[in-house]
Amino acid sequence: MSPTGSDLAHPGPSVRAALDSVGHTSLLDLHRMVGSVGGGFELWAKAEFENPSGSVKDRAAASIVEDALQRGELRAGRCLLDASSGNTAVAYATLGARLGFPVRLYVPRNANPARLDRLRALGAEVVLTDRGEGTDGAQRRARHDAETHPEQYFYADQYNNPANPMAHYRGTGPEIWEQSRGRVTVLVAGVGTGGTISGTGRFLKERNPAVRVVGVEPTGPLHGLEGLKHLPTALRPSTYDARYVDETRRVETEDAQRVQAELLRVEGLAVGPSAGAAVTVALDLGRAAPGSVIVTLLPDRGTEGLGP
Repeated sequence: MSPTGSDLAHPGPSVRAALDSVGHTSLLDLHRMVGSVGGGFELWAKAEFENPSGSVKDRAAASIVEDALQRGELRAGRCLLDASSGNTAVAYATLGARLGFPVRLYVPRNANPARLDRLRALGAEVVLTDRGEGTDGAQRRARHDAETHPEQYFYADQYNNPANPMAHYRGTGPEIWEQSRGRVTVLVAGVGTGGTISGTGRFLKERNPAVRVVGVEPTGPLHGLEGLKHLPTALRPSTYDARYVDETRRVETEDAQRVQAELLRVEGLAVGPSAGAAVTVALDLGRAAPGSVIVTLLPDRGTEGLGP
C-alpha cells in the first residue's frame, strides 16, 4: 500500500528508510589509473552508482523530497514536477514509486532511450522537450506548467532548490572528509546543477580552507557529456556557488570517453562519460602536483551504454 499524505508529512519507518538509504557510498582507490600516468599522487573516487537508483542524483532528489514533505509542499493530491537530463529524473521516479507520489518529468528528446524506458517503467509521466534547447528548454517548459497549475504540482526545481547543495553539504562532504581521514587536498567534481560541487566544496573548505575545488565542464554547449553543463552558454543555476570553486577545467567529449573506457579496462569500473571527464581532470591535476590527495566522484554506472 502506498503511503498516505499524512504518512508523507510525518515520515514513518518505511519513508524514513527510503530516504536514509541514500548516500554512504564507498571511496575507491584508483591506484591503477594513477600508475598508468606515472604515479606520485593519490586518486580516490566516490562510488555514487551505489545509490538506490544508481547515481549521485539520489542525494539531491532525496533532500528535495524530504524538505518538501516537511514543508507540506509535497502532499496528497500533488504531483512532483521537474526537468532533468536523466539521472535526477530516475531518482525522482524511484522515490515516487517507493513513497507513493506521482511524478511528471520534462526531458530533452535526445535523452538516453534506456533511461526514458526506465522512467516510464517506474510509473513517471515523461514529457519530451525540444532536443535543440537541451535541459534549458526543459526547465522553461517545467516552470511554465508549474506556474500555470500551482495547485496541481510541486515544482522541485533542482537547478534552484537550496535543498540540492544542502544534500552534499550534509552528506557527500562529511563522507569524503571522514573516509579520507581529513587528508583530501583537491576535490574534482562535474558541474551540472552545481549542487554537488557547491555543497561538497563548502563543507570541505570549512574543514580546511586549503582544499582546492575544481569544477569540470564540457568544452562547449554541444557535447556528449550527459548531466554536465557548459555554464557560459547555459541558464546559470542558483545552486552553483562560485565562492566554493577555485578553478574550472573543460574536457572534450572524446577525451572523457577515452578515460571512461580506460576506467573499465584498468579498474573494472563501468561508469558514465561524466565520470570519465572528472577522472581526466583529476589525472591532469595529479601529474602537475605530486603528493596530492585528490577525491572525485563517479556519478553513475555506465550500464546504459558506454557512450553519452
